Amino acid sequence: MGKTTGFMEHSRELAPRRPVAERVNDWFEIYQDFPEESLRKQGARCMDCGVPFCQTGCPVNNLIPDWNDLVYRGRWQEALRQLHATNNFPEFTGRICPAPCEASCVLGITQPPVAIRQNEKNIVERGFLAGWIRPEPARIRSGKQVAIVGSGPAGLAAAQQLCRAGHGVVVYEKADRVGGLLRYGIPHFKLEKHIIDRRIEQMMAEGVKFVTNAEVGKSVAVQDLRKEFDAIVLAGGAEQPRDLKVPGRELRGIHFAMEFLPQQNKRCFGDEVDPSIEILATGKRAVIIGGGDTGADCLGTCHRQRPLSVHQFEIMPKPPDERSALTPWPLWPMQLRTEAAHEEGGIRDWSLSTSKFAGDENGNVKQLHAIRVGPPPKFEPIPGTEFSMDVDLVLIAMGFLGPVRNGMIEQLGVRLDNRGNVATDRNYMSSVPGVFAAGDMRRGQSLVVWAISEGRNTAACVDAYLQTAAADRPSSQAESRRLQELAS
Repeated sequence: MGKTTGFMEHSRELAPRRPVAERVNDWFEIYQDFPEESLRKQGARCMDCGVPFCQTGCPVNNLIPDWNDLVYRGRWQEALRQLHATNNFPEFTGRICPAPCEASCVLGITQPPVAIRQNEKNIVERGFLAGWIRPEPARIRSGKQVAIVGSGPAGLAAAQQLCRAGHGVVVYEKADRVGGLLRYGIPHFKLEKHIIDRRIEQMMAEGVKFVTNAEVGKSVAVQDLRKEFDAIVLAGGAEQPRDLKVPGRELRGIHFAMEFLPQQNKRCFGDEVDPSIEILATGKRAVIIGGGDTGADCLGTCHRQRPLSVHQFEIMPKPPDERSALTPWPLWPMQLRTEAAHEEGGIRDWSLSTSKFAGDENGNVKQLHAIRVGPPPKFEPIPGTEFSMDVDLVLIAMGFLGPVRNGMIEQLGVRLDNRGNVATDRNYMSSVPGVFAAGDMRRGQSLVVWAISEGRNTAACVDAYLQTAAADRPSSQAESRRLQELAS
């Protein structure tokens, strides 16, 4: 796998980020190009390790040693074929996945791991540039119709797989553009949206139909879908935000992250935002509550809006600089991570709990009161550590509590698990026959790569369900032959 002695000859090297002073003035991707020769050296670092734990660390089970070896040898088109064998959208994961594969890399036991995510991104980008990525429409159509609710990565992966299997697929998206959180949750500087558009064009050419401004359970009746489609896949994500229930929460100027981030993405599209609901950090003292990826997205967005100051608070203690002994290889390491947004400025602080907000006579937030706390799970307040600070904008980025229950889920009557997600059996089917669930709506808030994996797995189960349903009813000899050809 790769060059036999490559890991001894070459050190880990990543594409450089654009200078901070440059990138905070625009919304373009932050990484610069990386020379092909350097990419091939990174592929050469992949060891002949015998048991490639990177593949098991990857939720879509990418054939990582195979395409690293092909990158090293300059066989890019073959690498692309291997990459697409397990991942519909490596251009997404190559940009925004935290790379659990690298945390599981065998080389990472004693050295910096192989730059897997970087090679993944560059393989697929070379494929688009060379024109190797084309529509792959099904040769035979089954006559079955599947509705996908939600156009995030899980919905898109399920839609593409089912369409290529020969089924008619319609994707319903409640927003005005396709992409789910890829479109409106992730900032442009992490994922420019033309990256989504070109893949949507491919899927449309393959036969997938997209319907926007269509919220199932409201503008689109659930019963209509049940009548018109042979199967339904729920892939609407985990959109119920975790709230901060403290005194003063009702003050103006306190918002969920997913009220703030989509507005900026709309501005980047050239859309106008209603001034009465506009949220901007410009010239304000901003505080982000939550230290995860969503909080970092808010941080980078704030920097580009020119705040007066910005702080990011986290209730958990500060992680160690190196992998914690509690999370040994090949587990996902607990350690401090510095995202590009953190390089750009702001103040991070840990072990802090917000106790209340105070406002002015007009109902606008003006002060945040907090206290330092002990370790989890109790997070006991530490006496004498109380403090307050002036704020004009508070962004709550504390994660999500599963799918929104009212509307579609209530009307379908699907059973929920003890975490409030759509419960399914081992075949991804809900308690309602013919209704499946995938992605965050089924497993809770998770990674884009997990969503793609869920979409692919659900598509395989839907395809098997549709074939079984067809086999159970009388059919003509011609239809039987067609189904046999599709299965093969």
